[in-house]
Amino acid sequence: MAKSDNQKLKLLYIKQMLEEKTDEKHVLSTQDIIAGLAANGIKAERKSIYSDIEALTNYGMDIILRKERPTGYYLASRDFELPELKLLVDAVQTSKFITEKKSRGLIKKLESLASKYDGNMLQRQVIVTDRIKSMNESIYYNVDAIHQAISNNVKVKFKYVEWTAAKQTKYKRDGEEYLVSPWALTWSEDNYYMIGFDSKNGKVKHYRVDKMHKPSLSNEPRDGKESFENFDMAKFSKQTFGMFAGTEKKITLECSQDIIGVIIDRFGQDAGIRMADKDVCRVNVTVNVSPMFYGWLCGLGSKVRIVEPAQIADDYRKYLKGIAKMYKKD
Repeated sequence: MAKSDNQKLKLLYIKQMLEEKTDEKHVLSTQDIIAGLAANGIKAERKSIYSDIEALTNYGMDIILRKERPTGYYLASRDFELPELKLLVDAVQTSKFITEKKSRGLIKKLESLASKYDGNMLQRQVIVTDRIKSMNESIYYNVDAIHQAISNNVKVKFKYVEWTAAKQTKYKRDGEEYLVSPWALTWSEDNYYMIGFDSKNGKVKHYRVDKMHKPSLSNEPRDGKESFENFDMAKFSKQTFGMFAGTEKKITLECSQDIIGVIIDRFGQDAGIRMADKDVCRVNVTVNVSPMFYGWLCGLGSKVRIVEPAQIADDYRKYLKGIAKMYKKD
């Protein structure tokens, strides 16, 4: 590269040095900047650095001159502050559907948004124990294909897989190709789902993105628009995924006061709670009654019981008896 070409990059190199090597605890002196430019074949005088810093400040960079020793310039604010980057790193690392390889790559990119010193802090922060990550690297291409299909208003075709006891995957429906109108993507219970309209059955359905094998765009236009005109994604997710799938019912629970935090974490602060006795609370909530809900109750043991309706309490009793019967000794 010619010397004149290098000079044209002067401001960019100064910007890069400030972004990579400075923060409130680490500064670059004018001489440090001159030395950094020289390493890239650019000659600079002290006076020109002042005007360069002024130009970058006018451009919008929040560059501060620290006058106490050690004196020098540092970048005071960035698009993402360190606490925000830590939050994003945690989200990436703990996400089940993002593979280990992709997690490392994304975190490396997030590190580049901080100074090298804060970037090292982000790397040291990433400690997650016994986290099962997805092994499907193709999920990112799947998501891209789905977005393209939505953008182009066409159906997406794919094969769907499931696990076998031999820890192998096999195609569902004997390898028959699915043809679905995609309308949305949602992330629930650590998995990515495509929400779409199945024309064959005339229903809104959901599909695990990591179980979709090589989705591609079809030539058929999407249908099911009427089903999504007033579609409530939050309500659909609540009723479809996790413990909330099932028949919606209003119930009253009686629970020990020491687990009221667990109740609020699950049902939110809108749950109707009142004291029934010294250490006992009554809680009125609306739940989707299902085996998953019963399983959640089991985890709380004798600290909670269903009071009303009596039919739901009786169904739960039968559920518990069915489990106990499996463990009955001959």
